[in-house]
Amino acid sequence: MAETDKDDLINIIEEDERDAKLPEIMPLMPVRDVVIFTDMLLPLFVGREKSVRAVEEAVRKDGFLFLVTQKDPNVENPNENEIYRIGTVARVLRMLKLPDGRVKALVQGIAKARISDFVRRKSVYRVKIEKITEESIREITLEIEALMRNVREHSEKILAFRGELTGDVGTILEEINDPGKLADLVASNLRLKIDESQQLLELIDPVDRLKKVNELLSREVQLSAMQAKIQSDVKDEISKNQRDYYLREQMRAIHRELGEQDEKAQEIQEYRKKIKRAKMAKEAEKEAAKQLKRLEMMHPDSAEASVVRTYLDWLVELPWSRSTKDIINIKNSKKILDSDHYGLNNIKDRILEYLSVRKLNAKMKGPILCFVGPPGVGKTSLGKAIAKAMKRKFIRISLGGIRDEAEIRGHRRTYIGALPGRILEGLKQCGSNNPVFMMDEIDKVGADFRGDPSAALLEALDPEQNFAFSDHYLNLPFDLSKVMFILTANLTDTIPSALLDRMEVINLSGYTEEEKKIIAETYLLPRQIKENGISAKKMTISSEAMRQIITEYTSEAGLRNLEREIGTISRKLARKTAEGEKGPFHISKGNLQKYLGVPKFIAEMDQEESQIGLSTGLAWTQVGGEVLYVEATLIQGKGELIITGQLGEVMQESARAAVSYARAHLSFFGLEENFFENTDVHIHVPAGAIPKDGPSAGIAMATALISVLTNKPVNKYVAMTGEITLRGRVLPVGGLKEKALGALRAGIKTIIIPEKNMKDLTEIPANVKRKIKFIMVKNMKEVLPIAIDGYIVNEKK
Repeated sequence: MAETDKDDLINIIEEDERDAKLPEIMPLMPVRDVVIFTDMLLPLFVGREKSVRAVEEAVRKDGFLFLVTQKDPNVENPNENEIYRIGTVARVLRMLKLPDGRVKALVQGIAKARISDFVRRKSVYRVKIEKITEESIREITLEIEALMRNVREHSEKILAFRGELTGDVGTILEEINDPGKLADLVASNLRLKIDESQQLLELIDPVDRLKKVNELLSREVQLSAMQAKIQSDVKDEISKNQRDYYLREQMRAIHRELGEQDEKAQEIQEYRKKIKRAKMAKEAEKEAAKQLKRLEMMHPDSAEASVVRTYLDWLVELPWSRSTKDIINIKNSKKILDSDHYGLNNIKDRILEYLSVRKLNAKMKGPILCFVGPPGVGKTSLGKAIAKAMKRKFIRISLGGIRDEAEIRGHRRTYIGALPGRILEGLKQCGSNNPVFMMDEIDKVGADFRGDPSAALLEALDPEQNFAFSDHYLNLPFDLSKVMFILTANLTDTIPSALLDRMEVINLSGYTEEEKKIIAETYLLPRQIKENGISAKKMTISSEAMRQIITEYTSEAGLRNLEREIGTISRKLARKTAEGEKGPFHISKGNLQKYLGVPKFIAEMDQEESQIGLSTGLAWTQVGGEVLYVEATLIQGKGELIITGQLGEVMQESARAAVSYARAHLSFFGLEENFFENTDVHIHVPAGAIPKDGPSAGIAMATALISVLTNKPVNKYVAMTGEITLRGRVLPVGGLKEKALGALRAGIKTIIIPEKNMKDLTEIPANVKRKIKFIMVKNMKEVLPIAIDGYIVNEKK
């Protein structure tokens, strides 16, 4: 009720005087954002040209002006359909022209009226009105009295919530005994929407209007109470924070008087010492000092202070200048590598070369090595041995399945819970800036909408860039050039070419049977005996039994399953020991099945004898080399080629090339040229559930088909690998070492390889070359006499 006070009521004109003075035609002025009630006194700022003319005309004549609310307050010049029909006749009590051309008018509502007709529309609206006469309340009943009292109480409550309640307002409300006037007075001061206020204005019956006002007041009381509660809660929280701040300041003053440091000052002093001890780079030290100054100015319990503390903790705990001293003794390092790993001479030579150069040039950058090989060949354990040989700390992280770039580079500090990436996290844990840092499963890094982690690794793994590696969290350069990065992968196909280019790839193909036996007896068996709590004197495994475990219970390039089988034997003997048996226990070839059950793999060939249409190829897989059987058969048909066994596109093309070669050389096999007109060829590569692809099975497919055509069996002890062309040439393939090891495990005696693969024989261990005969060929004419028993080339045609 800010617009109406006690002085306003003095200006309320008696009803009889209004009846006498109200003209039928008067100027109209649309108003927006307000509904004028009777007896309402308020100033209006008039700026629209038509409205200014209406006010001036009212002042020139009798002072009466018809005020009506427009439906849309955004309309600048409303027409007659855009204003309400019921409004209020007002008297202009005072008018003042402002310098900017606007008019300030003080108006007072006199009576309600309805527009009956528009007399003039152009320069100013003039309307003919019809006064709305309300029924007078002759007797104030108990119901009306209760309603009026309720309205007064609610009004006072709202004013009390707003802090506007005074004694004068209460007096004014008590002095009004007319229900209609009370409703209009309260409604004019309620913060109502335009349509709600207009509905009240259009209610003619005073009691109905008062009831509606009472409903609106009840709602407003609830809203005001809730608003007051919210403000009170906020005020209490602010008061609590102010109180806590005041008490802390008092505690600081007391500590100063006692000559003691308070907690905050002590914390700041501690950070200064840590920053000095960290010996950061100049840029990092400058940033640390800046953040420490910010922390000093913050409230210790604020959320931002916690973020700054975490950032400072990372800065002071990172090994900016802390490193381990390399104790390089080449002979001793070789002993350490040999004691932990058998074989792997290429990798050991590369590590010793690095150590030699490091000894001569201490400032050389760390190499980026990538060990590629099947699972279980010792890639990760070799990294630990390298760290041991160099007297460096060792860190290992697994990158398999990582899809978020922030795992490598960290999150920006703007995010809640942000932390640095896994590279800096590892360096912080080890406390050294020159560790051996192993990243496993680099070939299994993914990418999605959150970024590409492999792209983030480009900077970290580039010796020309990683001296200033930038983590998103630190936002400062960190020197990674002293770190020796070692990565591991099962294959290089899925590693991005840009990342692969930064790495020195060293292949670990797998172990031969003899190497596995030596490793099992030297490393695996003692480890399992120790882990299962058995005395070394109580458990022995004969050489024959160990060979049988390798050949008949495992079939792998690595050693994991071999160690599991040895662990199975150790656990069974541990149980016997726990049950009271004294031992010693000797595992021989005769009692091996008692501990491990029936053999899982047959060391000899799967086929008992050489068969027609069944050749043996060689395949490279992620877990090493394997033999690949190719079956071919002829059936009555229309000369079609049937290919089964889940073969990829490249392998299907090899099959078509093999068939085309055979068809082109039918005369050499003693067959008619139209032999395939009524014959279909079916080539199948078991097992059918395993997808296969690659070109190296070309000569095996051609051999199996020609075996069927000539009705002569393929030697079961001969395996072959090579790509075939339509002219019968045999092209080179990859993975020869892995394929040779797989053939040895399968009992193969002879391997046919392309002549251009002769250079790869140097990588094959000497004991493998002693057990397997390698025959090099240029074309299929050289393959067939070796692979097919009793094959004779028909030289007549």
